[in-house]
Amino acid sequence: MKILGISGSLRKNSYNTAALRAAQELLPSGVTLEIFDLTPIPMYNEDLEPFPTAVQAFRERIATSDALLIATPEYNHSISGVLKNALDWASCTPDPPCEQKPVAIFGASTGRFGTLRAQLHLREICRALDMLVLPKPELFIAQAEEKFDAQGKLIHPETRQRLQALLEALVTWTQRVKSL
Repeated sequence: MKILGISGSLRKNSYNTAALRAAQELLPSGVTLEIFDLTPIPMYNEDLEPFPTAVQAFRERIATSDALLIATPEYNHSISGVLKNALDWASCTPDPPCEQKPVAIFGASTGRFGTLRAQLHLREICRALDMLVLPKPELFIAQAEEKFDAQGKLIHPETRQRLQALLEALVTWTQRVKSL
């Protein structure tokens, strides 16, 4: 099974990107996770036809993946502009690659709520794009600076276990969806 990981943060030392790297270490057997870098994706503009190269690459990765794993930061009680921009490109016709795509969402922040509000917004956006959002478990990595070391490794045992449970649930969810 192929999962595409998307971090909604462009920061070099992003906790969300670090959490996706941790997910790569915790995957069930037979599952791969590619982390896609959103940096080269231009701002959404319907006048850009055909799709810019970076957008086409993103859409192709979504289309060829069995599921998505999105790690969202929380900026001003919502998702980042870069993540919303990427999802806007992914929703374009023809053939929006995110339709009926299983997706799990989670996020990390230094705040006490661990991206709770951003995840609520992201769930709404994903449902509007006809994505199949994993209902549970939910994972909010709060006070992330205490859960990652200076090199960006997820060192908090309980958070590692919860991330692993999220991954296992995403795999099961994807298998169920694909069997329908």
